[in-house]
Amino acid sequence: MKTILVTGSNGLLGQKITSLILSSGRASLIATSKGQNRHPEKQGYTYIEMDLSNENDIAGVFRSVNPDVVINTAALTNVDVCETEREQCRLINTDAVKTLALLCGETGAHLIHLSTDFVFDGKEGPYREDAQPNPLSFYGRSKADAEDYLKSSSCRWTIIRTILVYGITGDMSRSNFVLWAKSSLEKNKNISVVNDQWRMPTLAEDLAEACLRVAEKGVTGILHISGGDMKSIHELVLEVADYWKLDKTLIEPVSSETLNQSAVRPERTGFILDRARQELNYHPRSFREGLKLLDLQMQSVKKM
Repeated sequence: MKTILVTGSNGLLGQKITSLILSSGRASLIATSKGQNRHPEKQGYTYIEMDLSNENDIAGVFRSVNPDVVINTAALTNVDVCETEREQCRLINTDAVKTLALLCGETGAHLIHLSTDFVFDGKEGPYREDAQPNPLSFYGRSKADAEDYLKSSSCRWTIIRTILVYGITGDMSRSNFVLWAKSSLEKNKNISVVNDQWRMPTLAEDLAEACLRVAEKGVTGILHISGGDMKSIHELVLEVADYWKLDKTLIEPVSSETLNQSAVRPERTGFILDRARQELNYHPRSFREGLKLLDLQMQSVKKM
């Protein structure tokens, strides 16, 4: 059984990987994140506080546990914040990856790094793994630079690119477009939603399972992992409203340029999932099935 170190374990994907390993017993888990452990279950694994902006901190933790696999889920993902706070963005999204790669190269550990569809410009989606990155934002650039470094590093690496991850954590501490839309509409708020950006949203549980399969099988190189449904953001939010029977007249479709956001978003991303299907037997749930799972999880949280 492999020892897996997860960075960013307090985030949505990090918590889902923790839950998956605890429920399946498929690995020995070292969970790391900044601050106190936010996962509801505290037993059955080791949690260590780790600051990814501090090289010495990373090295100290790494050498104390000597993992077989590192799954790097940690990132600064607010695209507009990354556009204005570039130093912090580069520190977490690029420099920390270099530190992890160097440590994995020294010890022979397998580094599984989470990247993004925002490395592409959105002009030719959906994309295969060998498509040429051309990021439009500093966030996308920081992730593309990390990818470039890994490709030339001596460590055993896998880059998992993903798209618009959604789900809920046990303490409901993490928001995403589904929870934002549902909450806003339940409060009868008018919301503006872009109708000129297309994505294939990814259920966090599906992504966590893919990460664990990569770790178990030792698959290397670039992998695209996302949901299978290509829709505009506006269509996705309409589907959220439909599922929970909320007022769709509150949803105003708008063009991207009207929002005056700091960072430019790609128009149409999406992934061709052939490699994941063939090598991981990856079959994502539909967006509707993902909403059904979220609904069940939210009901169980309310009962606690």
